[in-house]
Amino acid sequence: MRIDFSSLYPNVVGFERMARELEGLFEQKSVGWPPYNIEKLEQDRYRITLAVAGFERDELLLETEQGNLKIQGKKHSQEQGRTYLHQGITERDFELSFKLSQHVEVQGARLEHGLLQIDLARELPEHLKPRQIGIGQAEPLALPTAE
Repeated sequence: MRIDFSSLYPNVVGFERMARELEGLFEQKSVGWPPYNIEKLEQDRYRITLAVAGFERDELLLETEQGNLKIQGKKHSQEQGRTYLHQGITERDFELSFKLSQHVEVQGARLEHGLLQIDLARELPEHLKPRQIGIGQAEPLALPTAE
């Protein structure tokens, strides 16, 4: 499915880059493995949870670079001699990438019961936070005197 955002370009000034990024997000192919959830916990807090059954901590790598969060899973060499009658738990390598919004930072990650949870938060710099501006009393205007 392709969504065309070009009709928005004349109506938004300075947001062309964001519209192009949105187009890119819709063009990405859906990756089916590993399954993951993205939750909004609070106003500026999020969590990505990946089902990574069978992976150990040292087989997972998380890194951020230029607004992208990359998650890789690389299995160590498999034991030889195993014979599966059915193998429903896949142990293949994977790589997922998430585009992070501006000022969203990774706060931490943990692996528990086969679920990798990555906590994110939007940290706006002080100068970008909303602030209230007081309204002062106007000084009376000095009227010109007739001489």
